[in-house]
Amino acid sequence: MEAVLSNSDHPEFGEVTIPLPIPREQYDHCIELVNALEIGSVVAPDCHVSEICKGWPVFYRLEGMQVNLDELDYLAKRLDSFDDGEAAQFQGMAHKLGLSKIKDLINLTFCCQKATVITDFSDLEKIGREHYMNLNGGCARTEDLEALDGTETAYLLIDSGAGTVTPYGVAYDNSMKLEPLYNGRQFPEYLYDNSSMGLKIVPAENQAPELLWLPASEQQIRRTLLRAGWQDPDHADYTIDVFLLQKEAGRILNEKRDSLHSLNAMCGAIAKLEQKENVEIIRNAKVQEITGNGKVE
Repeated sequence: MEAVLSNSDHPEFGEVTIPLPIPREQYDHCIELVNALEIGSVVAPDCHVSEICKGWPVFYRLEGMQVNLDELDYLAKRLDSFDDGEAAQFQGMAHKLGLSKIKDLINLTFCCQKATVITDFSDLEKIGREHYMNLNGGCARTEDLEALDGTETAYLLIDSGAGTVTPYGVAYDNSMKLEPLYNGRQFPEYLYDNSSMGLKIVPAENQAPELLWLPASEQQIRRTLLRAGWQDPDHADYTIDVFLLQKEAGRILNEKRDSLHSLNAMCGAIAKLEQKENVEIIRNAKVQEITGNGKVE
């Protein structure tokens, strides 16, 4: 989707359209665009949402509000991984709870899966099974599911009268609690794209640690460090918390000596190699498909 942002104090500066989620290769340019309007603070909600284009219906409630760009981007990344069922759970519970602040919406993405939102009453057996799964953290033993009377479970749920009719279905909260996993500054750990490494940034001040995923753009690094209280990336303290590369690469790394930018450059180079390798595999497969020679594995 896209968000049209402006400076509410200076509407004469114009507007910019930002893609959401922001692709890593476009992130620095997007920061330049909003900074040109004298908005885009690291933590302050200074971006006025003039319009949401092609977004989820629940996002339209953000129109006319002041938001933080990175919060908006993080929320879009979280929702980008949701399937249709999770989309109904998220939007149904956002409507039921009357949520409109981005902080609350981000926290809702981590717990909405516990709720049940019925969008189609034609298959009661399926409704009952899905409700049972929601009550049990999304998993259940095979023997328990085989013994479950899904239709009876659905009737009990519907007859409870605990549902709330929303534009996204009938929502049952199942005693779901909105936990404050996002504190309004440091984002909860979440791997969105093909990152190679996660660095836990040790806070410089009275801040919580935050995970910086590499490779990252220059502005992504700078803004993550600022949220953790570091002004100078050369002095930032970190530990390698998540390592997704081969063990051979890990043996040559030195957390105390290798600079953050060196690690980022290494992860970026590896990402390009992996991309090139994938393109080469696809190209070879297409050649073999056309010629009929060889066997694609």
